[in-house]
Amino acid sequence: MLRVSALEKRFGGLAALNDVSFSVAPGQIKSVIGPNGAGKTTLFNLIAGTLSPSAGDIHLDGVSIAGLPAAAIGAAGVARTFQQPRVFASLSILENAMLGGHRFHKGGFLACGLGLRHTRREEEKLRARAEKWLDFAGIQSIKHRNASELPLGQQRYVEIARAMATGAKLILMDEPAAGLDETETKELGEMVRAIRGTGTTVLIIDHHMDFIMSLADEVLVLNFGQWLAEGTPSQIQNSEIVIEAYLGSDDDA
Repeated sequence: MLRVSALEKRFGGLAALNDVSFSVAPGQIKSVIGPNGAGKTTLFNLIAGTLSPSAGDIHLDGVSIAGLPAAAIGAAGVARTFQQPRVFASLSILENAMLGGHRFHKGGFLACGLGLRHTRREEEKLRARAEKWLDFAGIQSIKHRNASELPLGQQRYVEIARAMATGAKLILMDEPAAGLDETETKELGEMVRAIRGTGTTVLIIDHHMDFIMSLADEVLVLNFGQWLAEGTPSQIQNSEIVIEAYLGSDDDA
């Protein structure tokens, strides 16, 4: 589904990513790990369209999306959640989720303002779509609460519902387990598996190794902006070069 080829991103003389290549299969949960500063979030920004690559290419279902605006990449089927949940604080949970499906709404600004019948039908469809994913995320019963009132864990579920409402075929999840306790992390893992169960592909960054190793089908390791290793969780856990990147070598000690 996703193919990243010789991807580079430079900020002046600094190479945040250098010649990174990998692929993600349809229906896969793939994780990206690496020490702080390894280039993980830069990689997500390039895939999601908030940054343009300095070199290389990104293909989604065989079509290049490198350098496209974020809105175009979203319309192509890529959605994203963030380490610090980005909910619309002044809106309800339901309204946040409804925004995820806006690209399916065919009503124009004037028609919506006049409340024409076909735009009301469109809004009803949009609401039903949002409620479906709020139910999926387990937060349907509190849909009328203000999103900013929720604790961190539930705000993550608002983001997930909104991302699923976009109709995404690939979801990028940036450190979703950050700040969660053990029970919340376990519940999140079950949610990610449920997302995969819908046919949606997941690419996930996280520093919580137990969470990642129990969840991912494959793991990609970045270090100083470069591809370091790739394989199954077991292969990565037993890789000497990965252990050295995280813990340092005897000479470093």
